[in-house]
Amino acid sequence: MTSAPERHMIRLDRKPQLFSMRVAALILQNDHLLVQRGTKDNYWALPGGRAEIGESSEETIIREIGEELERDCSVERLLWSAENFFAYDGYAAHELAFYYLISLAAPFPFHENDIVHRIVDGTEVEFRWLPAQPSVLLKNDLRPRFIAERIGVLPQRHEHLIVCEGRSPAAEILKETV
Repeated sequence: MTSAPERHMIRLDRKPQLFSMRVAALILQNDHLLVQRGTKDNYWALPGGRAEIGESSEETIIREIGEELERDCSVERLLWSAENFFAYDGYAAHELAFYYLISLAAPFPFHENDIVHRIVDGTEVEFRWLPAQPSVLLKNDLRPRFIAERIGVLPQRHEHLIVCEGRSPAAEILKETV
């Protein structure tokens, strides 16, 4: 019997520097956006996770949604790729990220105000729906911030962003290309 090849996340930890490749999903339902956070975090992010060596970003988001939400999904389109620069837990972080609009094959539990799902993925992670409105997403500290600012009009074609957060009160988009 052949064993499965060893899996390696794309993450280089050279404290105080950190590089990673993350893939995330925009999942919309009832005019709400599904978000996640570690139970010890005070900010929200989109569901997803780190890419692994040898898998495409599309394969990553399909795998992550299957692992975290126990749902099959289909990729509608790539909305953004971003080079994110931010401070995190003593690191100067550099993240290459891909944000996909996806559809779930089966509905996901929905509640307007409560946590709808929890998993343990190294740490405990909780999921909830937030109204897909810039003011609500900003108030709830959705990161990266540019998603909240652009949720009202999703791009029809892929956009590439270079984003610096944490160096000023607001996110600064340094460069945008289509």
